[in-house]
Amino acid sequence: MTRIAPLASPAVYTQADRLSAVVFDWAGTILDFGSCAPMGAFVRLFEQFGITLSIAQARGPMGLAKWDHIRALGSLPEVTAQWQAKYGRPVTDADVDRLYDVFTPLNAAVVPDFADFIPGALEAVAAIRARGLKVGSTTGYNRAIMEVVAAIAAKGGYVPDNLVCAGDLATGRPSPLMMWRCFAELGICHPATVVKVDDTEFGIQEGLNAGTWTVGVSVSGNAMGLSLAEWQALTPDEQAARRATAEAKLRGAGAHYVVDSVAELGPVLDSIAARLAAGELVH
Repeated sequence: MTRIAPLASPAVYTQADRLSAVVFDWAGTILDFGSCAPMGAFVRLFEQFGITLSIAQARGPMGLAKWDHIRALGSLPEVTAQWQAKYGRPVTDADVDRLYDVFTPLNAAVVPDFADFIPGALEAVAAIRARGLKVGSTTGYNRAIMEVVAAIAAKGGYVPDNLVCAGDLATGRPSPLMMWRCFAELGICHPATVVKVDDTEFGIQEGLNAGTWTVGVSVSGNAMGLSLAEWQALTPDEQAARRATAEAKLRGAGAHYVVDSVAELGPVLDSIAARLAAGELVH
């Protein structure tokens, strides 16, 4: 009888008690404080089709793949009413295809203006690598947009070990498919040894559905929705109130931990590592 040799050392399959990787979102998590790049693009996109859309409305489905995001915006009652009045029918998938084709170059054109790293992000990634952990990434951006973003990030010193984009698989967030691709590409066997870091509810749910620990970033991302300058211009009381609201959104989505930004990730990883070592399971 022919015996099939194992693909890896058995040790690979017994490391369920220690961290293996951190998987980051991009906009609002690593760069683009406030996740501002897509917002103006969504508003201008619908303007081109004669539809008025607010920034607040555009932010609602953030974290979804951009095609799904556009479809969700088209389902908003205010947008549906305008579309019906202008075109005599509800928004169809064919309409979403048309909108998406216009959106991609719009968003790709503006992302360089919002590609500054979030303060402390590069240092946080360096500290994660110093722990011996892998660095993965998923995003609601498609490949065409990420070609621009990833090139800018690489010049600044950020090159994760993998990149999974919306559109790479049959479905994106909040399904676990992009995370599963990360596991396969990074050689991870135990999802519970992975930490997913994201600024959106859908991104948190992506991690939960994949069986990972999840960390929400409240101040630097979409849950807050302010640029760095706008955040810094708030009074301490205003910051505290808005932080609490953003944190509640992320905890409501199921985040195990919430921090202001990835700059505060170190102590959280220490906590998760201790819980894993004690045999605690993700729940």
